[in-house]
Amino acid sequence: MRLECPSDPDDDEAAAAVAAVHAHLRAERAAAAASERTGETWDGERWAFAGRTEALRGRTVRVPDGAPTDRWTAAGRTDRF
Repeated sequence: MRLECPSDPDDDEAAAAVAAVHAHLRAERAAAAASERTGETWDGERWAFAGRTEALRGRTVRVPDGAPTDRWTAAGRTDRF
């Protein structure tokens, strides 16, 4: 993934970028906390999910430890795996 930003952002652009990154990190932390509370893990499911992704998308993925355990959410993030 590549992040591009203006070389000389004004205050509004800089604030928007910081807000977007903060929101993304907050969502990631919330998802990790939720999976810890529910006790759900990818144990025993990583290979099956990776195999389904390869069969459907035609590319190999590796499910990271911090990936959401909700299958729909994880499927939406396979471009980042």
